[in-house]
Amino acid sequence: MSGPAGTAHRLLGPVEIRELARRLDLRPTKSRGQNFLHDANTVRRIVRTADLRHDDVVLEVGPGLGSLTLGLLPHCSRVVAVEVDSVLAAALPRTVEELAPGLRHRLLVVEADALSLDAAHVSGPAPTAMVANLPYNVAVPVLLQMLAEFPSLRQVLVMVQAEVAQRLAAAPGSRIYGIPSVKAAWYGVVRRAGVISRHVFWPEPNVDSELVSLHRRPVPEGAHRAAVFAVVDAAFATRRKTLRAALTGWAGSAQRAEELLRAAGIDPSLRGEAIDLQAFVALAGAAGRMEA
Repeated sequence: MSGPAGTAHRLLGPVEIRELARRLDLRPTKSRGQNFLHDANTVRRIVRTADLRHDDVVLEVGPGLGSLTLGLLPHCSRVVAVEVDSVLAAALPRTVEELAPGLRHRLLVVEADALSLDAAHVSGPAPTAMVANLPYNVAVPVLLQMLAEFPSLRQVLVMVQAEVAQRLAAAPGSRIYGIPSVKAAWYGVVRRAGVISRHVFWPEPNVDSELVSLHRRPVPEGAHRAAVFAVVDAAFATRRKTLRAALTGWAGSAQRAEELLRAAGIDPSLRGEAIDLQAFVALAGAAGRMEA
């Protein structure tokens, strides 16, 4: 495979992944969600699906041993790889230098916990795309954190546990529609973008994965994220309750909750899973107006 300028480089396969791990004395841990992608065709498929532009700055959270990083580098101007493991963070530039020496200048490694990452950690141009194999145990918080911290991100393609993908892309009325669904919709249009077999990872996880894409759109006009998210959290805190009951604590009383719901044009007898992002925005707006 070659980069835009014809720079030859190799992708990692199962043998190379295990050899790298042996050299680093690395034993993958569940606590950090370490399942390393080792299938070159899957890497190529992810990069194709990401539909990157040559001038994109790609944010990759959890690059691990560098499988996806090597696939991304030829197709963008820069990869900002955020890695919490100090051993992996130190090894990644050496791996790129060895397998894709002509592309090393495009890589910036940031050793940090993605959950505490902010824009100040990233020097140079702001990220415009996020492509990552996210650690399963923190996938949703990391995704939402990156979308909040980097408004420059215009598109996202992440690999997550299949169940998480389904929740992120769920529509109102679905049994699995909930907090991740609404909060992801705040940032953009979310779609499931393909199943990834568990057999392309080492060690092999006991669940399948899916790709989820998000294309950014403007946030609802006049809405405040913190206010809307507070309503969402309250509405789904007790899923079997009606909105009138579920929002009692948030509103201060059941009567107040009903007043706000009616002011927003929402039936108080509905449950949280029945209403969409715009309804939550309207509810937060009604609360703001009544407090003013």
